Amino acid sequence: MTRSALMMIICLWLPQAAHADSGQPPDPRTLNWVLPVHSARLTPGHVPTRTLNLPGFAPLFLIGQDAVSLEWLSRHAQALQDMAAKGLAVEVADAQALHRIQAAAPGLSIWPVSGDDIAARLELEHYPVLITSTGLEQ
Repeated sequence: MTRSALMMIICLWLPQAAHADSGQPPDPRTLNWVLPVHSARLTPGHVPTRTLNLPGFAPLFLIGQDAVSLEWLSRHAQALQDMAAKGLAVEVADAQALHRIQAAAPGLSIWPVSGDDIAARLELEHYPVLITSTGLEQ
């Protein structure tokens, strides 16, 4: 997979106009039409660190509504914010679950989107995970 193919997938999925410069997470009630989100290729679990070569790729993280993801997100929120990482909530049952995810890391953009395409292209099986231009890490 080329870097441009992966970037195109992410650009198609992230609703850029909705969060342009507001710095506020989307209101979960306005996203009911996209919920629930399920990623058949991904489950919570351990992600081994792996090197990637995606020059220019903006940091992206994948999380779910499970307790491990929420704890990971809370623990890494400041570092994710410092690197301007964007988030995909790849397993979200309803607006309340999305609100819990967003509340775990105020100030970060986290959108409910299936992670199946990214999982297939990066050979991922689990989340939470941070994807950067140089690698995968948990």
